[in-house]
Amino acid sequence: MVYEATASAPVNIAVIKYWGKRDTKLILPTNSSLSVTLDQDHLRSTTTSRADASFTKDRLWLNGKEEVIKEGGRLHTCIKELRAWRAEEEAKHPNLPKIAALKLHIASYNNFPTAAGLASSASGLAALVASLAALYELPQSRSDLSRIARQGSGSACRSLFGGFVAWREGHAKDGTDSLAEEVAPREHWPELQALICVVSDAKKGTSSTAGMQATVETSPLLQERLRVVPKRMLDISRAIEARDFDEFARITMADSNQFHAVCLDTTPPIFYLNDVSRAIIALVQELNRASEAAGNGLLAAYTFDAGPNAVIYAPAANMPAVIAAVDKYFPQANAFANPFQVEKAPLPAGFDESVVHGGWEKGAVKQLIHTQVGDGPRRLDDAESLLNAEGIPKTLA
Repeated sequence: MVYEATASAPVNIAVIKYWGKRDTKLILPTNSSLSVTLDQDHLRSTTTSRADASFTKDRLWLNGKEEVIKEGGRLHTCIKELRAWRAEEEAKHPNLPKIAALKLHIASYNNFPTAAGLASSASGLAALVASLAALYELPQSRSDLSRIARQGSGSACRSLFGGFVAWREGHAKDGTDSLAEEVAPREHWPELQALICVVSDAKKGTSSTAGMQATVETSPLLQERLRVVPKRMLDISRAIEARDFDEFARITMADSNQFHAVCLDTTPPIFYLNDVSRAIIALVQELNRASEAAGNGLLAAYTFDAGPNAVIYAPAANMPAVIAAVDKYFPQANAFANPFQVEKAPLPAGFDESVVHGGWEKGAVKQLIHTQVGDGPRRLDDAESLLNAEGIPKTLA
């Protein structure tokens, strides 16, 4: 009998950012956050977990490279917690196979650059938790599972849901009320799309873990951020409920700006944005200015996580103009896949081309990824297993 489960989980991109922990062991955030789950058909992590009596220790491979599962580390904590829940089920139901005590082999694969500011740890840990929850046939809810994923990677808790997701900071010292919950399903606002501008796929110089701890310890501006975030959470939730893109866009850009301001306010300062990132901000701002001057609403909204890559949110109807503008000023190294077969539209009337300094060489933006609001983790069939018969990643066989 083979005890195995494969699951995929999505990337989520926060519009209200998580930055700072009040408890580094449990990964309890200093503020609540809210994200948009992106379509797994374009960005996902896939994980296969297998329990077998022949395995001598827990082993994990990421993209074909074996990672150390450190005692007391984040991966170890997630596995330990989920294994304990399975043991409880086995104690309650004696007829269940005794697999909690078996060692695990786990293989995970990201179909996008790892550690480049594209939330790879979020989707990766969510896929791990979803895979183990399926293997162990756990009855816990996704919010319950999110408390485990949170201890692996904070933002991973949001990748256990589709659509629009809030991670509530909670107040309990043990973290029991710091969990994720769905604000609205993807079907609520299906026309909202995202264009990811991959400015760099290199590993970032300052990790999110190190960066946010330095900010908590040294940034006076962080306290002002913590004061305003609760109202932003309420306001953006209402904007999502009303499908009010203008309000959604204003809050999203303001929160991204403030997040990077507290990074700059950190000692030593943290620079996640580069010159190309700032030029993309200028482009979106000018697109919005021209659109509003013509009597229309905002065209798009930018946001940047802990890295230089831009995520531009826009309604599907606005994406032809957004893609055309980005393509004009930032020719890519890799051809645009264009999954939605978008035909480029002209820049808005009155667009001031002098605002966006041209002359960027081809490849300043490496590639564009056009995607949309997506669903939560998926259980995949056996044919999509990442492990071979011996329990080793197929890529290494």
